[in-house]
Amino acid sequence: MAVPVVTQPAHRSSALLDYLARRMRLRTEAVLAPLGLRPRHLVALTVLQRLGGSTQQALATTLAMDGTNIVGLLNELEADKLIERRRSPEDRRRHLVELTEAGADQLAKAESALTEVEQEMLGALDANQRETLYNLLQLAATGTGVTCPRDLLE
Repeated sequence: MAVPVVTQPAHRSSALLDYLARRMRLRTEAVLAPLGLRPRHLVALTVLQRLGGSTQQALATTLAMDGTNIVGLLNELEADKLIERRRSPEDRRRHLVELTEAGADQLAKAESALTEVEQEMLGALDANQRETLYNLLQLAATGTGVTCPRDLLE
């Protein structure tokens, strides 16, 4: 019985992607920390801004978080007055979550800081190359079958 021949790719992307992701994550955490934010805060604030608010349950689904973890995350953001939770007038069992003005301001500061991180990390690429990289990463993310918040893909 013949053993199938598996050709090795010329390059392995996984180690390089992991290296860049770790470096970018460390730089991201470093620029968010002075703002009192962590990456998970940033994702939640970004989703809330793009959606114009959400129910707590829908936000948990979008962020792929369980009920306990979303409550903890929202407690942290609410303590810093970055979001506001209130009961839904239609269904008192539901909580509506909205970005506050302070949350929008903090998100704008974070986005500005992250622009600098991307410039630092991707500075060797021109604008067209960055757009190509983004499109390829988006394609790879959507092709995995793993749910990724749509707001991160736009």
